[in-house]
Amino acid sequence: MHVVVNAATSADGKLSSRRREQIAISGDEDFDRVDRLRAEGDAVVVGVGTVLADDPHLTVKDEALRAERRADGRSANPARVAVDSKARTPPDAEILDDAATTYVCVSEAAPVDRRVELADHAELVTAGENRVDLLRAFAALEDQGLDRIMVEGGGELIFSLFEAGLVDELRVFVGPTIIGGRDAPTLVDGEGFVEDFPTLELAAVERLDDGVLLTWRTGE
Repeated sequence: MHVVVNAATSADGKLSSRRREQIAISGDEDFDRVDRLRAEGDAVVVGVGTVLADDPHLTVKDEALRAERRADGRSANPARVAVDSKARTPPDAEILDDAATTYVCVSEAAPVDRRVELADHAELVTAGENRVDLLRAFAALEDQGLDRIMVEGGGELIFSLFEAGLVDELRVFVGPTIIGGRDAPTLVDGEGFVEDFPTLELAAVERLDDGVLLTWRTGE
């Protein structure tokens, strides 16, 4: 399995405002890049916080890219995955429509009635007692043939993936915007590291729009 974390941040490293509202950080060039990255993958993964805040669809926008996937014998869109320990994903969330297969990763602590409701709309992956065990969940996804994984946030999930040693590559578009705010979400939130900090190897730097795309590889 190859896991690519992709995100866009402001110049000061924020994902959105302190109100958790989406901010226009990227331009057309980066939107096209993200669409191609989705089209190349087997699955797109987000945390439940992103589902609740943004209600993303997580599909490939360009019809030509969808056609390429179909020509390769794949579905038009990659699978969609929500990491959702307590099964809080609304049953009418965009990622639960019929545009692609959806997996919801839950823990055993998720209410049974919520799991039953979600099972009508998605494939459930149960891993972990109180929160999703990402190592087990991603192993289960790999068993389903999902080998190239694109992660689109948010900061809590990204921290947990680094903590679990699951990240192979980090791609960050840094846009020409300042957001600020001590409570605004950053690229990597969670509890934070106090030792054994993950280190990255810079693989590429590319100017896009009025920002810069940074690509790092990990030693994992």
